[in-house]
Amino acid sequence: MNNKPNLTRIEIADAINKALGISRSEAIYFVDQIIYEIINSLVTKKLIKISSFGTLRTRFKKPRIGRNPKTSKEFTISARNIISFIPSKILKKKINN
Repeated sequence: MNNKPNLTRIEIADAINKALGISRSEAIYFVDQIIYEIINSLVTKKLIKISSFGTLRTRFKKPRIGRNPKTSKEFTISARNIISFIPSKILKKKINN
């Protein structure tokens, strides 16, 4: 991997390609399938637990009153689902060392 601030799906596929020796198109297919499964699980409100990485889940946020800090004008922030990520203890440890 390189030292750019972003990691793209193509870069992930390239790493899989190099590590496993499979074709680049197969590696891209695998990455796309994993992303597809994660998205579908979130859409159907399933909890996604990835060992040594963390947990993804959707949460419902109720509508609430917000305020524009420049004008102090109040408005309603609509209800919506959000994605919540909770890192594993292993991931936290790796990031903080």
